[in-house]
Amino acid sequence: MAERRTLMDGIWRLLLLLWAVSIIFPVVWILYQSFRTNTAFFQDIWALPTSLNWDNYSKAWNDYNIGRSLVNTVYYVGVSLVLGTFLTTLNAYALTRMNFRGRKLIWALIMLSLFLPGINALVPQYILMKSLHLTNSLTGLIILDSFGENVFFLMLLGGFMSSLPRDLEESAFMDGASIFQTFWRIIVPLSTPGIVTVAIFKFLGLYNNFLGPFIYLGDPAKYTIGVNMYQANMKMQYTSDWVTMFAGVIIVMVPSILFYMMFQKRIMEGATMGAMKG
Repeated sequence: MAERRTLMDGIWRLLLLLWAVSIIFPVVWILYQSFRTNTAFFQDIWALPTSLNWDNYSKAWNDYNIGRSLVNTVYYVGVSLVLGTFLTTLNAYALTRMNFRGRKLIWALIMLSLFLPGINALVPQYILMKSLHLTNSLTGLIILDSFGENVFFLMLLGGFMSSLPRDLEESAFMDGASIFQTFWRIIVPLSTPGIVTVAIFKFLGLYNNFLGPFIYLGDPAKYTIGVNMYQANMKMQYTSDWVTMFAGVIIVMVPSILFYMMFQKRIMEGATMGAMKG
């Protein structure tokens, strides 16, 4: 029995190592290739750079308009994050802390949506956005992503809120507090760990979102960072300036990597806490 357990531990460690290598190696490879010249890259794609060619980064910043796309991304992600997190918190509170007719049916429909491919909604969604004149607009994209509820986030935060004691709410109602006052002054402070966890996951999803901006944004001046880098990649079939492309990829990766490193502990704690309480 002990030998079998040791064997299984060894297999899991090997799988974990392979998983880590499969993620880290491509990033490291792109990083050192971004410091090479195109001539050296095409001569040997595995060779290490003989010198650090920082010009690739300045060229990527200017040629790909990364600064402008980062400003667009900050606006899109920032407003969508604040508005979307607030709406998710409201929805979770209404579905877990308030008793009204049809609440269980709404939850059942929300759970049912987990089994429906999201791609099926693209056509009617686009028709609706176009009829409301919200296409080719960052504001329209913000409205779409903010009001389009994510079932996972709702379940995570709803499971967290459902475990909170109801005595505090009842005391607040007896003291004359309204529903919104109870929500804002009692539930929100107590649910801060879950709200922060949802906000972090939303940030990572919004920053790396490609499909929505790609479909709804047609003006290059409004491109987010994901669409901008996709267009830069399409140019490679004509220019083959891969080292500049690699430098652009590294620039784009830095914000999300730093954000994840800063909040990694909060992500793990919040997700675990939400799962246990749910």
